[in-house]
Amino acid sequence: MKYLNILIFFLFVSSTVTLTRSNPPPSGGGDGKHFVLVHGACLGAWSWYKLSTLLRSAGHRVTALDMVGAGIDPREAEDLRSFSEYVQPLTDFMAKLPAEEKVILVGHSQGGLCISKAMEDFPDKISVAVFVAAAMPGPSLNASFLLEQFRKRIDFGPDTRYTFGNGPKSPPTTLTFGPLFSATKLFDRSPKQDLTLGNTLMRKTHLFVGRQWSKDLPLTTQRYGSVKRVFVVSEKDKVIKKSFQQWVIKRNPPTDVVEIRGSDHMVMMSKPFDLFNKLSHIARRYS
Repeated sequence: MKYLNILIFFLFVSSTVTLTRSNPPPSGGGDGKHFVLVHGACLGAWSWYKLSTLLRSAGHRVTALDMVGAGIDPREAEDLRSFSEYVQPLTDFMAKLPAEEKVILVGHSQGGLCISKAMEDFPDKISVAVFVAAAMPGPSLNASFLLEQFRKRIDFGPDTRYTFGNGPKSPPTTLTFGPLFSATKLFDRSPKQDLTLGNTLMRKTHLFVGRQWSKDLPLTTQRYGSVKRVFVVSEKDKVIKKSFQQWVIKRNPPTDVVEIRGSDHMVMMSKPFDLFNKLSHIARRYS
């Protein structure tokens, strides 16, 4: 029934949302850029449906990817063994890009970790990387420490569900945001229909341990550090609060910082036009 709901949704919005392939710009798109959108934990390519429509209508190409076990990807989060495996759809996509093509990477929340790996692996194929209220590790801020600090500051609430693939005495291996957490923290400023959509399509996300981050996400000044970065602050975010976003920015300063006022954690749902305008400006400036 869950996968039937997902199928029905994607049939409904197939004309507006990009899944795992890019759409050409409308005729006369002119100086359109190519945006690659990477979702956050428990979400999927579906979470970008508003922004994808706005970008394509403005003449840009859009590729919104499902990471492994997310969105309509048929694999399960419990079966993942590494972060590199989780981010493989993005790695494969970047590897197939023509050598002369550069894209604008946009990562939301946990998606910031994914685009960070792409920055390290394919720096010459990226014109700018945009972190939307996202995890932004770096050469001097490793992902393991960053996530440890984040988890100290977040209360996932009473209805977030965990699984324990390594046994009940070991740390949890997956989590799924519950409806209460989604309503009060994730989508609290978004339209109610987007909350309903999120609760319908939410899937488990794998919780990787510290040693996996050290192996799978080493970031260097020479490669990761050569890519321009912009951090988009979400003012009213209750998941990654503004104070923590500023903490990350201070310890891993990006090229530029912009802010979207009045947005919740689901910036692309609560303030899609504001995010579209910020990305349009970033595209003009950095590509």
